[in-house]
Amino acid sequence: MDLFYYFILLIAVISASCAGSDADMKCASRDYGHGSVVCVCNATYCDTITTTRPVPYQSVSVFTSTKGGHRFSFSVTKLSTKSKISTNNVVITLNKTIKYQTIKGFGGAITDAATVNIKNLTSRTQEQLIKAYFGPMGIEYNLGRVPMASCDYSTRKYTYLDTPNDFNLSTFELAKEDMMLKIPVLKSIHQVSSRNISLYASPWTAPAWMKTNNDEIGRGWLKGTAGDKYHKTWAQYFIKFFEEYKKQGITFWGVTAQNEPSNGLLISSKWQSTGFTPEMQRDFIKSDLGPALKASEFKNVKLMILDDQRLFLPSFPLTVLSDKDAAQYVSGIGIHWYWDWLVGPEVLADTHEKLPGYFMLATEACNKDTPQPDLGNWETGEKYSNDILDNLNNWAVGWVDWNLCLNLAGGPNWAQNFDDSPIITNATGDEFYKQPMYYHMGHFSKFLVEESVRIKSTIQGNSDLKFVAVERPDGSLVLVVLNSSTKDVTFNVVQDNLSFTNTIPANAIQTFSWSDK
Repeated sequence: MDLFYYFILLIAVISASCAGSDADMKCASRDYGHGSVVCVCNATYCDTITTTRPVPYQSVSVFTSTKGGHRFSFSVTKLSTKSKISTNNVVITLNKTIKYQTIKGFGGAITDAATVNIKNLTSRTQEQLIKAYFGPMGIEYNLGRVPMASCDYSTRKYTYLDTPNDFNLSTFELAKEDMMLKIPVLKSIHQVSSRNISLYASPWTAPAWMKTNNDEIGRGWLKGTAGDKYHKTWAQYFIKFFEEYKKQGITFWGVTAQNEPSNGLLISSKWQSTGFTPEMQRDFIKSDLGPALKASEFKNVKLMILDDQRLFLPSFPLTVLSDKDAAQYVSGIGIHWYWDWLVGPEVLADTHEKLPGYFMLATEACNKDTPQPDLGNWETGEKYSNDILDNLNNWAVGWVDWNLCLNLAGGPNWAQNFDDSPIITNATGDEFYKQPMYYHMGHFSKFLVEESVRIKSTIQGNSDLKFVAVERPDGSLVLVVLNSSTKDVTFNVVQDNLSFTNTIPANAIQTFSWSDK
């Protein structure tokens, strides 16, 4: 790192210190020529996000991130009476008397790969990264996904029960990846967070000896049929996982019955998977997994079905949940984004209409547009925000990203299935890079706190703006607006007898918060 860069960091630190305790550490930007910038963090410096700033009475706090390089830039605008708005502008109208779903939250996955990358940094830089996601001065994730044993984002294939025919689970044992990587990181997450952290687990594969193809990868499913010794043992595998993690002080809010059950039915399956048709998942839950959870101390863990593409909505969950004996054990439906181009987000609303008693959570997403991380690409962040908005406006209760962080190659991944991530680590330089995706996630996760409720929001006028509005538990209101166009857009926001006017820059995302009390 050259002297000039250290000088910039020093000026940023001094500026933040002089500005007072409510000022943020600014982004230490670096341009890799991919359209926007990353913000560089290391052991001694990382930009921060403060939302508890004092603002004048009847004012709106505005946080702005742009392709041009702004990252949570703070400003204040004045609330006015409705009669003072300009009729020439686009108008977004909020109606908090019409309410929809309750928000659960936002987060990412604590994979083997993510924790390898975290642990490859020095201890102070590790702390900076975990705080960036979960700390009060970060984007404050409150959800975390934990793979049960290995997935493609591991350095090897393994399960917790690789001894053939061990139907009593006498050799069940957590792996070194759990004990040395995932569990220590999870403990650190709980230590830095001021919010309640809700974890959910997801299995990729049953042990090879339990599957029809005798392999962790490829096309294969559990041997036998629901209710037999293979299915009973697989259900008890879940219980043992929860027991062993509880011994380490880690408990779970939820679990998915299987990651991408369709993958294990495909001949082209290239990494860990276990296939389930909807009928197979229904019967497994009814005869094995549901009763096992109910009979255990983990009966309150939220069981989610599908955990696969929205292409399978609403048929897959309807097949499972039309059986009352299976449905009694299920709380929610997990959805992924990878085939979204095949079917629109309205299938979520259709599913909610048919199955209103079950929440929908977006349980995995990542960008696969390039063979390695595209440092500073703004459009990948816009893709995240677009999908989050589509999901929230169609009854999803939250949105969870894939790996918390990856290395410069987009791994490690034993299957060479490299991706991008909101944070990219550089172990050699002992630093990490906050991508535009990170800030797009933060415009939701930081403000749409758990137990917020989505309220009705509509738009008048010719505009490509996308948005969502919620009422938070404290009664304050939050509006998130995305402008993916190349032009600035001026608009009015109207809520009861109050309003304000704002111009959102081209290629920008803004979060507004205010109280109408």
